[in-house]
Amino acid sequence: MGTIIEDIEKEQLNANAPEFNTGDTVKVYAKIKEGNRERVQVFEGTVKKIQGGASRVTFTVRKEAYGVGVEKTWPLHSPLVEKVEVVRHGRVRRAKLNYLKGLTGKKAKIKEVIK
Repeated sequence: MGTIIEDIEKEQLNANAPEFNTGDTVKVYAKIKEGNRERVQVFEGTVKKIQGGASRVTFTVRKEAYGVGVEKTWPLHSPLVEKVEVVRHGRVRRAKLNYLKGLTGKKAKIKEVIK
């Protein structure tokens, strides 16, 4: 029984999903439906957390917009996420960056890893 579900989940995996970790700055190209039109909107921010496994992986991205913190969570293998582009890699020592919520400006900056 378990193998049938695993086979279905493997078919739904997004083949072009990039490797990124918590603390990385990414651009998420998401499809937005407005009435009968569809467009792609870019959301750029820091990856706050990654959770789940297999086809259920979700990631949360946080950014500051006009002095207000905005967080969005997307399923990695969703058809609504067109692509995820890694802008830069960050060096963090935690899996979930919940402490970013209370920080703004330069305090919320994450050191960059040069690869």
